[in-house]
Amino acid sequence: MIRLIVSKTSSAVLTLVVASSIAFFLARGSGSPVQQILGDFATPDQIAQLNAELGMDQPLIVQYGRFLLDLATFNLGDSLRYDLSNVDLIASRLPASIGLAVAALLIAVLIGVPLGILAAVREGGIIDRLASAMALLGQSVPLFWLGLMLIMLFAVQLGWLPAGQNASLPSLVLPAVTLSTLPMAQIARLTRSSMSEVLQEGFVSAARARGLAGWRIILVHALRSAALPVVTIVGLQMGMLFSGAVTVEFVFAWPGLGSLATQAVQTRDFPLVQAIVIVGALGFVLINLLVDLLYGLVDPRIRESA
Repeated sequence: MIRLIVSKTSSAVLTLVVASSIAFFLARGSGSPVQQILGDFATPDQIAQLNAELGMDQPLIVQYGRFLLDLATFNLGDSLRYDLSNVDLIASRLPASIGLAVAALLIAVLIGVPLGILAAVREGGIIDRLASAMALLGQSVPLFWLGLMLIMLFAVQLGWLPAGQNASLPSLVLPAVTLSTLPMAQIARLTRSSMSEVLQEGFVSAARARGLAGWRIILVHALRSAALPVVTIVGLQMGMLFSGAVTVEFVFAWPGLGSLATQAVQTRDFPLVQAIVIVGALGFVLINLLVDLLYGLVDPRIRESA
């Protein structure tokens, strides 16, 4: 188990460094923010002075070396737009993004897993067809359109729920439901596929021959054997929800990392963009590392082979 932890941790660190390096070069390739900061009437001396203050007058390899050194010391720099520490800015927005991602994942799991199990148990029936249709619809509908339609119906027409903006707990409902649509569909489809395969295994037939209750066979024996793919997709979706909710946060004016990243890209605030990418990559890597370690608990064969 220790060898498994060391191996997965090393891979996680390498992934984080690669993702951060890609963010560094893409941010530098988008153009200099100096002109946008100083305005159109800035003199060449002012531009040169600000370039020197930001370290952008140095060769790219030197800037990259400083970036890696700051990354090793957990220094994420300061925002060019807000003139504040990137850590403080991200910390102020992080709870909103985490709350939205966790709420969306809970909705996706609580609906997707039972729906997939019912579809597998009633394979070929009405429930299976409805579940497949819902999963296909959930993977096809654009999130920005769905968010706007939910706002029009429940916030504007009916007035039941606020249109986001993190003012209260009810304001979490519409963005969480919108964000949960895609992972719910994927979790339901994978659960159905995995459970359908497991229900054809010999140990399930043997359990039925011994007279075990149907719910016990499904929820205790079959579900545990089908859990590995489901755990994988849940972990991947949590990472995607945490780092990729930009569209939903923009539609609902949600004060999370997604809206902050949008503003940073628009103003070419590359230190803030890099910091957000690093935090998002770190969250994604940690979640996947946790999923990999959970494999050893769900399936003893993985723990023994490690």
